[in-house]
Amino acid sequence: MKFRTIFTFPAKNLIYVIPCVICLALVSGRFIDTSPLKSLILPVAMLTIFPAMIGFQPRELIRLTDLRLMAATLPLNFIALPLVALIIGSLLLEPWPELRIGLLLISVVPGGNMVVAFTMLFEGNVKASLKLSAMNLVLGSLLAPLYLYVLAGTLVEIDMLHIGKTIGLVVFIPLCMGVITYNLLLQRISQQQFKERVKPMLPAFSIWGLMYLIFTSISMKARLIFSYPELMFQALTSLVLWYLVIFILCISLGRLVFDRKNAITLLLNVELRNLPICIGLAVTAFSPQTAMMVALAFLFQQQFAIWVWKLDKRLKLFGK
Repeated sequence: MKFRTIFTFPAKNLIYVIPCVICLALVSGRFIDTSPLKSLILPVAMLTIFPAMIGFQPRELIRLTDLRLMAATLPLNFIALPLVALIIGSLLLEPWPELRIGLLLISVVPGGNMVVAFTMLFEGNVKASLKLSAMNLVLGSLLAPLYLYVLAGTLVEIDMLHIGKTIGLVVFIPLCMGVITYNLLLQRISQQQFKERVKPMLPAFSIWGLMYLIFTSISMKARLIFSYPELMFQALTSLVLWYLVIFILCISLGRLVFDRKNAITLLLNVELRNLPICIGLAVTAFSPQTAMMVALAFLFQQQFAIWVWKLDKRLKLFGK
């Protein structure tokens, strides 16, 4: 079997790989002390984000286009979803403040690295998605410390300085290095060669790092999870409900305001959160329970988007 096939296998089979990693982490953490792995969490988190930033286009932020989509997406991402996470957390996760913070963290960091790829697959507005995903990423990273302080400051002690420092290390350093790397690559190869030869390999690099972060964060709390199985049940229930609310909001607004192509773009730029950044922040700035909450979101996010896409093929959820 070729190295490329093995290397890209997790990225191509994420729906199956993530549950396997979670199960392995639970079993390993039940019998083995995995806390020594914690020392590598920060560098691995940075290396996980870095490939996703190669090809990032800062100039997309200053292009004043697709203003209607922007006017719908930004309030959903930075007002509606944090409020929904706050309500669901207070209803279902009151005994576990660390899990509530995990849900809040997911709600305030949009701009998933799969947004543009899914927009192409679902035949949405790719140009608008490029702009929106870049804007969501930067705004979410800048606003995350403030949002967590305001929304979660009563749950646990929130050190804004530490979170801001972590975001700088986990988000903005990889972002700057990604922009530099992209420009250096274009001095050696054409943009077409980058898209065909380099870009398809980048998600594979990130997924291997994600697997390490997920395994480490969950295995360190495996004994707690086995002691309190309702912890896992409540976390899963809260995430399913949160994503369902997103789909209801986005599909309803999309049908009322936009054509089909832009409605799909709206949904993907709201539903696909930047889970690599979320788990990078969770494992470096919060407790393992918070990281576990983010890790469990990998079970739903892409799969739910694919199910909605298939359902739209039959029922025309976004209109004709």
